Amino acid sequence: MSAKPHPDIERVLIDAASIQQRVQELAAEIDRDYADKPRVLLVGVLKGAFIFLSDLCRALNVPHAVDFMAVSSYGMTATSGAVRIILDLRESIEGKHVLLVEDIVDSGHTLHYLQQVLTSRGPASLRTCALSRKERPEAMGVPVDYLGFTIPDVWVVGYGLDYADTHRTLPYIGVLKPEVYR
Repeated sequence: MSAKPHPDIERVLIDAASIQQRVQELAAEIDRDYADKPRVLLVGVLKGAFIFLSDLCRALNVPHAVDFMAVSSYGMTATSGAVRIILDLRESIEGKHVLLVEDIVDSGHTLHYLQQVLTSRGPASLRTCALSRKERPEAMGVPVDYLGFTIPDVWVVGYGLDYADTHRTLPYIGVLKPEVYR
């Protein structure tokens, strides 16, 4: 990480070294849990999970493949709970061991929706991995099998997380200054 955070960042919440250490720990947990499986399919939720998924899959030792889904919340607000699939998986997941990889569990609506959709497609197993989850009652109620960090309910960017498609490539997770998003 550079010595000085981006000017739009109020403070660095999780530094790059801590993220990389936690990614290694998560990979070790996943390796242990999938050691007896022939292969796991990592399903990254675009756009936010791409950086986390990239680092995670390179840290894994178990045989794995990668695919992506993209979803969008719609309605009057991003927290309306209505989700639609923009980009779907290329192949069937029936009978496969699937690990759904998300950047953040904010309201929990997207992850819950994707868990329902993917479960209906008949995978051998479905687990979830999220880089972060906000300390919000609705988010805390959504099960996550592998969790990187529990964070306060603040607007965060970096390491895949964005504000209006900006700040996604910062190497750390930072709290966005309120004046930027107001």
